Amino acid sequence: MSPGLTQTETELSAPVPSGPSNASPRRISVLGATGSVGQSTLDVIARNPHLFEVMAVTANSNAELLARAAVCHRAQLAVLADESRYRDLKEHLAGTGIEAAAGAAALSEAAARPADCVVAGISGAAGLGPTLAAVSQGRRVALANKECLVSAGRIFMEAVRKAGTELLPVDSEHSAAFQLIAGCEPAAIERIVLTASGGPFRTWSLEQLRHATPQQALMHPNWTMGRKITIDSATLMNKGLELIEAWHLFPVQPDQLEVVVHPQSVIHALVGYRDGSMLAQLANPDMRTPIAASLAWPARMAAPTRRIDLVELASLSFERPDETRFPALRLAREAMQTGAMAPCVLNAANEIAVEAFLTGRLEFLHIAHLVAEVLEIAAGRGLLAEAEDLEAVLAVDAAGRRMAQSALEKRMLS
Repeated sequence: MSPGLTQTETELSAPVPSGPSNASPRRISVLGATGSVGQSTLDVIARNPHLFEVMAVTANSNAELLARAAVCHRAQLAVLADESRYRDLKEHLAGTGIEAAAGAAALSEAAARPADCVVAGISGAAGLGPTLAAVSQGRRVALANKECLVSAGRIFMEAVRKAGTELLPVDSEHSAAFQLIAGCEPAAIERIVLTASGGPFRTWSLEQLRHATPQQALMHPNWTMGRKITIDSATLMNKGLELIEAWHLFPVQPDQLEVVVHPQSVIHALVGYRDGSMLAQLANPDMRTPIAASLAWPARMAAPTRRIDLVELASLSFERPDETRFPALRLAREAMQTGAMAPCVLNAANEIAVEAFLTGRLEFLHIAHLVAEVLEIAAGRGLLAEAEDLEAVLAVDAAGRRMAQSALEKRMLS
Protein backbone atom coordinates (compact mmCIF):
# COMPACT_ATOMS: atom_id res chain seq x y z
CA MET A 1 0.00 0.00 0.00
CA SER A 2 1.12 3.53 -0.64
CA PRO A 3 1.72 5.78 2.38
CA GLY A 4 -1.05 8.06 3.60
CA LEU A 5 -1.50 11.45 2.03
CA THR A 6 -0.07 14.56 3.61
CA GLN A 7 -2.14 16.61 6.04
CA THR A 8 -2.65 19.31 3.41
CA GLU A 9 -3.89 16.79 0.85
CA THR A 10 -6.21 15.27 3.46
CA GLU A 11 -7.73 18.63 4.33
CA LEU A 12 -8.27 19.50 0.68
CA SER A 13 -10.05 16.19 0.16
CA ALA A 14 -12.10 16.27 3.36
CA PRO A 15 -15.86 15.76 3.16
CA VAL A 16 -17.97 18.87 3.46
CA PRO A 17 -20.86 18.15 5.83
CA SER A 18 -24.18 19.89 5.27
CA GLY A 19 -24.44 23.13 7.20
CA PRO A 20 -21.76 25.69 8.06
CA SER A 21 -18.09 25.05 7.41
CA ASN A 22 -17.39 24.84 11.15
CA ALA A 23 -19.86 21.98 11.61
CA SER A 24 -19.02 19.36 14.24
CA PRO A 25 -17.29 16.11 13.26
CA ARG A 26 -19.57 13.38 11.96
CA ARG A 27 -20.61 10.92 14.63
CA ILE A 28 -19.83 7.34 13.55
CA SER A 29 -20.68 3.97 15.08
CA VAL A 30 -18.97 0.83 13.81
CA LEU A 31 -20.80 -2.47 14.19
CA GLY A 32 -18.35 -5.34 13.76
CA ALA A 33 -15.33 -3.20 14.57
CA THR A 34 -12.88 -6.12 14.83
CA GLY A 35 -13.74 -7.62 11.43
CA SER A 36 -12.09 -6.73 8.13
CA VAL A 37 -14.63 -4.02 7.21
CA GLY A 38 -14.62 -2.61 10.73
CA GLN A 39 -10.83 -2.47 10.88
CA SER A 40 -10.64 -0.77 7.49
CA THR A 41 -13.29 1.74 8.60
CA LEU A 42 -11.37 2.58 11.76
CA ASP A 43 -8.20 2.97 9.71
CA VAL A 44 -9.91 5.54 7.47
CA ILE A 45 -11.27 7.35 10.54
CA ALA A 46 -7.87 7.34 12.27
CA ARG A 47 -6.31 9.08 9.27
CA ASN A 48 -8.96 11.82 9.43
CA PRO A 49 -9.56 12.27 13.19
CA HIS A 50 -10.74 15.86 12.84
CA LEU A 51 -13.63 14.73 10.63
CA PHE A 52 -15.15 12.02 12.81
CA GLU A 53 -16.21 11.21 16.35
CA VAL A 54 -16.65 7.52 17.20
CA MET A 55 -19.78 6.87 19.22
CA ALA A 56 -19.94 3.08 19.59
CA VAL A 57 -17.93 0.05 18.52
CA THR A 58 -19.06 -3.57 18.71
CA ALA A 59 -17.59 -7.03 18.23
CA ASN A 60 -18.56 -10.65 18.69
CA SER A 61 -16.19 -11.97 21.38
CA ASN A 62 -12.72 -10.41 21.07
CA ALA A 63 -12.74 -8.27 24.21
CA GLU A 64 -9.09 -7.22 24.01
CA LEU A 65 -9.17 -6.05 20.39
CA LEU A 66 -12.49 -4.26 20.87
CA ALA A 67 -11.23 -2.47 23.98
CA ARG A 68 -8.09 -1.44 22.13
CA ALA A 69 -10.18 0.01 19.29
CA ALA A 70 -12.49 1.80 21.72
CA VAL A 71 -9.59 3.41 23.57
CA CYS A 72 -7.70 4.30 20.39
CA HIS A 73 -10.72 6.04 18.89
CA ARG A 74 -12.11 7.43 22.14
CA ALA A 75 -15.46 5.72 21.65
CA GLN A 76 -18.26 6.34 24.11
CA LEU A 77 -19.46 2.73 24.17
CA ALA A 78 -18.03 -0.74 23.47
CA VAL A 79 -20.32 -3.78 23.19
CA LEU A 80 -19.65 -7.51 22.82
CA ALA A 81 -22.25 -9.92 21.48
CA ASP A 82 -20.82 -12.67 23.70
CA GLU A 83 -22.10 -12.00 27.22
CA SER A 84 -19.58 -14.43 28.71
CA ARG A 85 -16.77 -12.00 27.76
CA TYR A 86 -18.37 -8.97 29.41
CA ARG A 87 -16.12 -9.11 32.49
CA ASP A 88 -13.01 -9.24 30.28
CA LEU A 89 -14.18 -6.20 28.33
CA LYS A 90 -14.97 -4.34 31.54
CA GLU A 91 -11.48 -5.05 32.87
CA HIS A 92 -9.78 -3.93 29.66
CA LEU A 93 -11.72 -0.65 29.78
CA ALA A 94 -11.26 0.01 33.49
CA GLY A 95 -10.35 3.64 34.15
CA THR A 96 -10.98 4.79 30.56
CA GLY A 97 -14.46 6.19 31.09
CA ILE A 98 -15.73 4.12 28.15
CA GLU A 99 -19.03 2.37 28.79
CA ALA A 100 -19.03 -1.42 28.36
CA ALA A 101 -21.97 -3.73 27.64
CA ALA A 102 -22.70 -7.18 26.21
CA GLY A 103 -25.51 -9.23 24.70
CA ALA A 104 -27.98 -9.00 21.82
CA ALA A 105 -30.04 -6.22 23.39
CA ALA A 106 -26.91 -4.16 24.04
CA LEU A 107 -25.85 -4.58 20.40
CA SER A 108 -29.14 -3.14 19.19
CA GLU A 109 -28.92 -0.32 21.73
CA ALA A 110 -25.43 0.52 20.43
CA ALA A 111 -26.71 0.53 16.85
CA ALA A 112 -29.56 2.85 17.81
CA ARG A 113 -27.33 5.28 19.72
CA PRO A 114 -27.59 8.67 17.96
CA ALA A 115 -25.01 8.89 15.17
CA ASP A 116 -24.72 10.53 11.77
CA CYS A 117 -23.61 7.24 10.20
CA VAL A 118 -23.63 3.62 11.37
CA VAL A 119 -21.26 1.26 9.56
CA ALA A 120 -23.04 -2.11 9.60
CA GLY A 121 -20.20 -4.61 9.41
CA ILE A 122 -21.50 -7.49 11.55
CA SER A 123 -21.44 -10.60 9.37
CA GLY A 124 -24.13 -13.26 9.26
CA ALA A 125 -27.70 -13.35 10.53
CA ALA A 126 -26.45 -11.88 13.82
CA GLY A 127 -26.21 -8.53 12.05
CA LEU A 128 -29.90 -8.33 11.10
CA GLY A 129 -31.28 -7.02 14.39
CA PRO A 130 -28.57 -4.43 15.09
CA THR A 131 -28.63 -3.13 11.51
CA LEU A 132 -32.40 -2.71 11.61
CA ALA A 133 -31.94 -0.82 14.88
CA ALA A 134 -29.48 1.46 13.11
CA VAL A 135 -31.96 1.97 10.27
CA SER A 136 -34.61 3.11 12.76
CA GLN A 137 -32.61 6.30 13.40
CA GLY A 138 -33.49 7.56 9.94
CA ARG A 139 -29.99 8.83 9.26
CA ARG A 140 -27.20 7.10 7.28
CA VAL A 141 -26.34 3.40 7.31
CA ALA A 142 -23.23 2.21 5.47
CA LEU A 143 -24.20 -1.39 4.76
CA ALA A 144 -21.65 -4.21 4.67
CA ASN A 145 -23.91 -6.98 6.00
CA LYS A 146 -25.18 -9.22 3.19
CA GLU A 147 -27.89 -10.96 5.19
CA CYS A 148 -29.92 -7.77 5.55
CA LEU A 149 -30.64 -7.84 1.81
CA VAL A 150 -30.10 -11.51 0.94
CA SER A 151 -32.18 -12.99 3.77
CA ALA A 152 -34.56 -10.15 4.59
CA GLY A 153 -34.44 -7.84 1.57
CA ARG A 154 -38.11 -6.86 1.37
CA ILE A 155 -38.47 -6.34 5.13
CA PHE A 156 -35.19 -4.46 5.38
CA MET A 157 -35.89 -2.12 2.47
CA GLU A 158 -39.37 -1.40 3.79
CA ALA A 159 -37.78 -0.38 7.11
CA VAL A 160 -35.30 1.84 5.24
CA ARG A 161 -38.11 3.57 3.34
CA LYS A 162 -40.30 3.95 6.42
CA ALA A 163 -37.51 5.54 8.47
CA GLY A 164 -36.25 7.69 5.60
CA THR A 165 -32.77 6.24 6.09
CA GLU A 166 -29.97 7.03 3.67
CA LEU A 167 -28.61 3.60 2.73
CA LEU A 168 -25.12 3.49 1.22
CA PRO A 169 -23.60 0.15 0.17
CA VAL A 170 -20.04 -0.61 1.27
CA ASP A 171 -19.30 -3.68 -0.88
CA SER A 172 -16.97 -2.45 -3.62
CA GLU A 173 -19.27 -3.59 -6.45
CA HIS A 174 -22.42 -2.06 -5.00
CA SER A 175 -20.61 1.10 -4.00
CA ALA A 176 -19.37 1.39 -7.58
CA ALA A 177 -22.86 0.92 -9.04
CA PHE A 178 -24.29 3.39 -6.51
CA GLN A 179 -21.77 6.02 -7.58
CA LEU A 180 -22.43 5.36 -11.27
CA ILE A 181 -26.22 5.75 -11.09
CA ALA A 182 -26.34 8.62 -8.59
CA GLY A 183 -28.74 11.26 -9.88
CA CYS A 184 -29.74 9.36 -13.01
CA GLU A 185 -33.26 8.58 -14.17
CA PRO A 186 -34.03 4.93 -13.23
CA ALA A 187 -35.72 4.30 -16.58
CA ALA A 188 -32.46 5.18 -18.34
CA ILE A 189 -30.64 2.19 -16.84
CA GLU A 190 -30.52 -0.84 -19.13
CA ARG A 191 -28.25 -3.06 -17.07
CA ILE A 192 -25.86 -3.20 -14.14
CA VAL A 193 -22.78 -5.39 -14.46
CA LEU A 194 -20.94 -6.58 -11.36
CA THR A 195 -17.41 -7.83 -11.80
CA ALA A 196 -15.87 -10.91 -10.19
CA SER A 197 -12.17 -11.62 -9.86
CA GLY A 198 -12.80 -15.30 -10.51
CA GLY A 199 -11.05 -16.17 -7.26
CA PRO A 200 -8.03 -18.47 -6.88
CA PHE A 201 -9.58 -21.24 -9.01
CA ARG A 202 -10.55 -19.22 -12.08
CA THR A 203 -8.44 -21.33 -14.44
CA TRP A 204 -8.77 -24.67 -12.65
CA SER A 205 -10.42 -27.64 -14.34
CA LEU A 206 -13.25 -29.63 -12.77
CA GLU A 207 -10.80 -32.40 -12.00
CA GLN A 208 -8.50 -29.99 -10.18
CA LEU A 209 -11.43 -28.48 -8.28
CA ARG A 210 -12.36 -31.92 -6.93
CA HIS A 211 -9.11 -31.87 -4.93
CA ALA A 212 -9.08 -28.18 -3.91
CA THR A 213 -8.08 -27.61 -0.28
CA PRO A 214 -9.20 -24.88 2.12
CA GLN A 215 -5.64 -23.50 2.15
CA GLN A 216 -5.69 -23.13 -1.63
CA ALA A 217 -9.19 -21.61 -1.61
CA LEU A 218 -8.14 -19.00 0.94
CA MET A 219 -5.34 -17.69 -1.31
CA HIS A 220 -7.32 -14.95 -3.05
CA PRO A 221 -5.30 -13.30 -5.83
CA ASN A 222 -6.46 -9.73 -5.22
CA TRP A 223 -8.41 -9.14 -2.00
CA THR A 224 -7.64 -9.62 1.69
CA MET A 225 -10.91 -10.66 3.33
CA GLY A 226 -12.37 -12.88 6.02
CA ARG A 227 -12.27 -16.67 5.62
CA LYS A 228 -15.95 -17.19 4.79
CA ILE A 229 -16.20 -14.48 2.14
CA THR A 230 -12.91 -15.66 0.60
CA ILE A 231 -14.35 -19.16 0.13
CA ASP A 232 -17.52 -17.59 -1.32
CA SER A 233 -15.31 -15.76 -3.78
CA ALA A 234 -13.69 -19.05 -4.78
CA THR A 235 -17.10 -20.70 -5.44
CA LEU A 236 -18.56 -17.48 -6.99
CA MET A 237 -21.36 -17.68 -4.41
CA ASN A 238 -20.27 -14.25 -3.20
CA LYS A 239 -21.07 -12.82 -6.61
CA GLY A 240 -24.43 -14.57 -6.59
CA LEU A 241 -25.26 -13.06 -3.21
CA GLU A 242 -24.22 -9.66 -4.57
CA LEU A 243 -26.69 -10.06 -7.44
CA ILE A 244 -29.47 -10.54 -4.90
CA GLU A 245 -28.31 -7.49 -2.96
CA ALA A 246 -28.18 -5.38 -6.13
CA TRP A 247 -31.75 -6.42 -6.96
CA HIS A 248 -32.92 -4.85 -3.68
CA LEU A 249 -30.58 -1.85 -3.78
CA PHE A 250 -31.12 -0.58 -7.30
CA PRO A 251 -34.12 0.19 -9.54
CA VAL A 252 -33.65 -2.85 -11.80
CA GLN A 253 -35.17 -6.28 -12.38
CA PRO A 254 -33.21 -9.55 -12.07
CA ASP A 255 -32.77 -9.83 -15.85
CA GLN A 256 -31.00 -6.45 -15.85
CA LEU A 257 -28.22 -7.73 -13.59
CA GLU A 258 -25.11 -9.41 -14.99
CA VAL A 259 -21.78 -10.78 -13.80
CA VAL A 260 -18.52 -10.78 -15.72
CA VAL A 261 -15.20 -12.17 -14.56
CA HIS A 262 -12.55 -9.46 -14.48
CA PRO A 263 -9.28 -10.92 -13.11
CA GLN A 264 -7.58 -7.57 -12.47
CA SER A 265 -10.32 -6.45 -10.00
CA VAL A 266 -9.87 -2.83 -11.04
CA ILE A 267 -13.32 -2.21 -12.52
CA HIS A 268 -15.87 -2.98 -9.80
CA ALA A 269 -19.11 -2.35 -11.66
CA LEU A 270 -20.42 -1.01 -14.96
CA VAL A 271 -23.76 0.55 -15.80
CA GLY A 272 -25.22 0.47 -19.29
CA TYR A 273 -27.68 3.19 -20.29
CA ARG A 274 -30.39 3.28 -22.93
CA ASP A 275 -28.36 5.65 -25.12
CA GLY A 276 -25.68 3.01 -25.53
CA SER A 277 -23.29 4.52 -23.01
CA MET A 278 -21.57 2.30 -20.46
CA LEU A 279 -19.91 3.84 -17.42
CA ALA A 280 -17.38 2.06 -15.23
CA GLN A 281 -15.95 2.74 -11.77
CA LEU A 282 -12.27 1.91 -11.30
CA ALA A 283 -10.19 1.60 -8.14
CA ASN A 284 -7.46 -0.68 -6.88
CA PRO A 285 -8.84 -3.52 -4.72
CA ASP A 286 -8.90 -1.99 -1.23
CA MET A 287 -12.03 -1.76 0.92
CA ARG A 288 -10.95 1.61 2.24
CA THR A 289 -12.00 3.21 -1.06
CA PRO A 290 -15.73 2.31 -0.86
CA ILE A 291 -15.68 2.88 2.92
CA ALA A 292 -14.34 6.40 2.42
CA ALA A 293 -17.01 6.99 -0.21
CA SER A 294 -19.77 5.92 2.17
CA LEU A 295 -18.48 8.03 5.04
CA ALA A 296 -18.01 11.20 2.99
CA TRP A 297 -20.79 10.98 0.39
CA PRO A 298 -21.67 13.07 -1.57
CA ALA A 299 -18.24 14.64 -1.06
CA ARG A 300 -14.91 12.85 -1.44
CA MET A 301 -12.33 12.33 1.27
CA ALA A 302 -8.74 11.15 1.22
CA ALA A 303 -8.07 7.43 1.49
CA PRO A 304 -4.58 5.87 1.70
CA THR A 305 -5.14 3.50 -1.18
CA ARG A 306 -2.77 2.79 -4.06
CA ARG A 307 -3.67 4.87 -7.09
CA ILE A 308 -4.31 3.30 -10.48
CA ASP A 309 -1.53 3.55 -13.05
CA LEU A 310 -3.18 2.98 -16.42
CA VAL A 311 0.11 2.44 -18.22
CA GLU A 312 1.16 -0.14 -15.65
CA LEU A 313 -2.19 -1.91 -16.07
CA ALA A 314 -1.76 -1.90 -19.85
CA SER A 315 -4.92 -3.95 -20.44
CA LEU A 316 -8.10 -5.11 -18.74
CA SER A 317 -9.70 -8.46 -19.53
CA PHE A 318 -13.18 -9.93 -19.13
CA GLU A 319 -14.65 -13.44 -19.27
CA ARG A 320 -18.07 -14.97 -18.95
CA PRO A 321 -18.45 -16.90 -15.67
CA ASP A 322 -18.43 -20.68 -16.08
CA GLU A 323 -21.49 -21.96 -14.22
CA THR A 324 -20.54 -25.58 -14.91
CA ARG A 325 -17.39 -25.32 -12.81
CA PHE A 326 -18.97 -22.74 -10.47
CA PRO A 327 -22.68 -23.64 -10.12
CA ALA A 328 -23.14 -21.51 -6.99
CA LEU A 329 -23.65 -18.45 -9.19
CA ARG A 330 -26.49 -20.18 -11.03
CA LEU A 331 -28.08 -21.30 -7.73
CA ALA A 332 -28.02 -17.72 -6.44
CA ARG A 333 -29.57 -16.35 -9.63
CA GLU A 334 -32.34 -18.98 -9.47
CA ALA A 335 -32.98 -18.12 -5.81
CA MET A 336 -33.23 -14.44 -6.75
CA GLN A 337 -35.76 -15.24 -9.48
CA THR A 338 -37.76 -17.43 -7.07
CA GLY A 339 -37.70 -14.65 -4.49
CA ALA A 340 -39.41 -14.76 -1.09
CA MET A 341 -37.34 -16.91 1.30
CA ALA A 342 -35.29 -18.77 -1.32
CA PRO A 343 -32.30 -16.41 -0.93
CA CYS A 344 -32.50 -16.78 2.86
CA VAL A 345 -32.33 -20.58 2.65
CA LEU A 346 -29.56 -20.35 0.03
CA ASN A 347 -27.48 -18.18 2.32
CA ALA A 348 -28.10 -20.29 5.44
CA ALA A 349 -27.20 -23.54 3.69
CA ASN A 350 -24.11 -21.96 2.15
CA GLU A 351 -22.78 -20.87 5.54
CA ILE A 352 -23.03 -24.43 6.86
CA ALA A 353 -21.44 -25.82 3.69
CA VAL A 354 -18.54 -23.34 3.73
CA GLU A 355 -17.78 -24.07 7.38
CA ALA A 356 -17.84 -27.80 6.62
CA PHE A 357 -15.37 -27.27 3.77
CA LEU A 358 -13.07 -25.18 5.95
CA THR A 359 -13.04 -27.91 8.60
CA GLY A 360 -12.38 -30.71 6.10
CA ARG A 361 -15.84 -32.30 6.24
CA LEU A 362 -16.95 -31.41 2.72
CA GLU A 363 -15.24 -31.25 -0.66
CA PHE A 364 -15.04 -27.96 -2.52
CA LEU A 365 -17.38 -28.98 -5.35
CA HIS A 366 -19.89 -30.32 -2.84
CA ILE A 367 -20.49 -26.87 -1.33
CA ALA A 368 -22.88 -25.97 -4.15
CA HIS A 369 -24.29 -29.50 -4.23
CA LEU A 370 -25.28 -29.26 -0.56
CA VAL A 371 -26.88 -25.85 -1.06
CA ALA A 372 -28.91 -27.16 -4.01
CA GLU A 373 -30.05 -30.14 -1.97
CA VAL A 374 -31.23 -27.93 0.90
CA LEU A 375 -33.12 -25.60 -1.45
CA GLU A 376 -34.95 -28.61 -2.89
CA ILE A 377 -35.84 -29.90 0.58
CA ALA A 378 -37.02 -26.43 1.70
CA ALA A 379 -39.22 -26.06 -1.38
CA GLY A 380 -40.78 -29.45 -0.68
CA ARG A 381 -41.56 -28.39 2.89
CA GLY A 382 -43.11 -25.08 1.84
CA LEU A 383 -40.42 -23.01 3.57
CA LEU A 384 -39.76 -20.63 0.67
CA ALA A 385 -42.94 -18.56 1.12
CA GLU A 386 -42.55 -14.87 1.98
CA ALA A 387 -41.83 -14.07 5.65
CA GLU A 388 -43.80 -11.27 7.24
CA ASP A 389 -41.31 -10.05 9.85
CA LEU A 390 -37.76 -10.40 11.14
CA GLU A 391 -38.74 -13.17 13.55
CA ALA A 392 -40.07 -15.24 10.65
CA VAL A 393 -36.91 -14.59 8.63
CA LEU A 394 -34.74 -15.78 11.51
CA ALA A 395 -36.91 -18.89 11.83
CA VAL A 396 -36.39 -19.73 8.15
CA ASP A 397 -32.67 -19.03 8.48
CA ALA A 398 -32.46 -21.41 11.44
CA ALA A 399 -34.47 -24.07 9.57
CA GLY A 400 -32.15 -23.76 6.57
CA ARG A 401 -29.14 -24.30 8.79
CA ARG A 402 -30.70 -27.35 10.45
CA MET A 403 -31.56 -28.88 7.08
CA ALA A 404 -28.03 -28.22 5.82
CA GLN A 405 -26.50 -29.76 8.93
CA SER A 406 -28.73 -32.82 8.60
CA ALA A 407 -27.91 -33.21 4.90
CA LEU A 408 -24.20 -32.83 5.69
CA GLU A 409 -24.33 -35.53 8.34
CA LYS A 410 -26.06 -37.92 5.93
CA ARG A 411 -23.34 -37.27 3.35
CA MET A 412 -20.63 -38.01 5.88
CA LEU A 413 -22.29 -41.29 6.88
CA SER A 414 -22.80 -42.48 3.31
